[in-house]
Amino acid sequence: MTGIRVELHGAVALFTGRDGGVSTGPFRSLNLGLWTDDAREAVQENRGLVSDAAGGRALAQAHQVHGTEVVRWGDDDPEGALPKADGGVTARDDLAPIVLTADCLPIALAAPGAVGMVHAGWRGLADGVLENGVRALREVGGDGGAIHAAIGPGAGGCCYEVGDEVAARFPGWALRRRNLDLKAVAARRLADAGVADVVDVGRCTMCEPETFFSHRASGGLTGRQGGLVWLS
Repeated sequence: MTGIRVELHGAVALFTGRDGGVSTGPFRSLNLGLWTDDAREAVQENRGLVSDAAGGRALAQAHQVHGTEVVRWGDDDPEGALPKADGGVTARDDLAPIVLTADCLPIALAAPGAVGMVHAGWRGLADGVLENGVRALREVGGDGGAIHAAIGPGAGGCCYEVGDEVAARFPGWALRRRNLDLKAVAARRLADAGVADVVDVGRCTMCEPETFFSHRASGGLTGRQGGLVWLS
């Protein structure tokens, strides 16, 4: 399978794309979305491929609701009932927290001894999901060391057009042709939350619908790629 790997000072982040799986049609081919209309057995096989790419680690996922809750994965079984949350952190080296996206931002966090993944669309960014993710990471580990972050593929400022309601949630951020740069917003909020450095992989899902799943570019019928991270 293909993907973008980022080394994060004792952790590895992996951002998947469309290719390398078994799904067909609008879900071609590495669709990881459990709540899409794709065949469930295909999605499960795809998720197995991603788990293999993470060294056989279990994928720790929540049911994303565009909110601000972040799960602390401790001794809980990540294969059980999925909590409603938009991020997860852990100090366990046998888990890989994962979020699913199709234009929203997958953001990896890593500190000494702990990792986390956050799903950030405009609602989550406006309401503080990144700040909650950093706080949760500190609670489960980190040893007080520097936090590093990576922003994966998502809708870029080149393409992400918003209306007045969304623009009003981001005062002080100038729009360019009615477009909002979610990645720039995320990078600023991470820095303000105390993150030492932020890597942006520099890929726009709306610009590359053949490479990444994009809800907007597809008209809504599409799969989901993943952003995951684990302790190396």
